[in-house]
Amino acid sequence: MSALFNFQSLLLVILLMICTCTYVRAVAPRLVDRNKAGFLGLFFMSARIGERLSPYVALACVAMAVTMLVQ
Repeated sequence: MSALFNFQSLLLVILLMICTCTYVRAVAPRLVDRNKAGFLGLFFMSARIGERLSPYVALACVAMAVTMLVQ
């Protein structure tokens, strides 16, 4: 089933995108910062969310891991 039709999978994809974009911005900031507008701006916004809300994103990742293990 596609991740768009399963809410838990959609949340997992969003969390992974936020974590990945935040990591890429920490390693190579110019790669993410040059695309602040348009479709590729989603990656910049995801990196910002990961930086500013990092404790909440980390808790969400742990909660998602626990739910995956329990299933």
